[in-house]
Amino acid sequence: MVLGSDLRQGGGAGRGTALAAAVLLALAPALAACGDASGGGDASPPPTPTVEGTTSRPASPAAAAPADPAAATRQIKENWRKFFDPAVSTKDKQAVLENGDRMAPVLRAFDGDKRGGQVRATVTRVEFTSPSDANVTYTLTLKGATALPDAEGTAVERNGTWKVSDKTLCALVQLSGNASASALPGC
Repeated sequence: MVLGSDLRQGGGAGRGTALAAAVLLALAPALAACGDASGGGDASPPPTPTVEGTTSRPASPAAAAPADPAAATRQIKENWRKFFDPAVSTKDKQAVLENGDRMAPVLRAFDGDKRGGQVRATVTRVEFTSPSDANVTYTLTLKGATALPDAEGTAVERNGTWKVSDKTLCALVQLSGNASASALPGC
């Protein structure tokens, strides 16, 4: 059951369920941290060395963005739309998912759930945190009704393509309550 919502509840969209799912989504980064394929753990990056007598300046916002932020934003929006489009093949979704080949079992379980085929996403905001990473704010709809407004996920640039991060998919699978999908390799 994707997103853990029941549209039949109370004869409406189930505000309480959507609110509960939204609260869980706020916890998604913590839940998804265990799915970090890099194996880097929670350690903070080492301090940047400085030469004595100089002062270091924080990186400018331009340094945190890709060379063409407008083009990257367009690609992120298009690839998120594609990833959450039920009419797009699993193979094409894998192409816009970080570690798509490794995540195939999770993606099949997500797509195989009848509600997974009813979910769509619209990106409302992209904030670059590095030239190859971005925080993405998006709205998830289920059968056309807003299920998760202002949901947060991440996009990563890999080999010239901006992709939905595997952490984002794993967080959604965990929210779904589908224990069989959560136990699959990759999450």
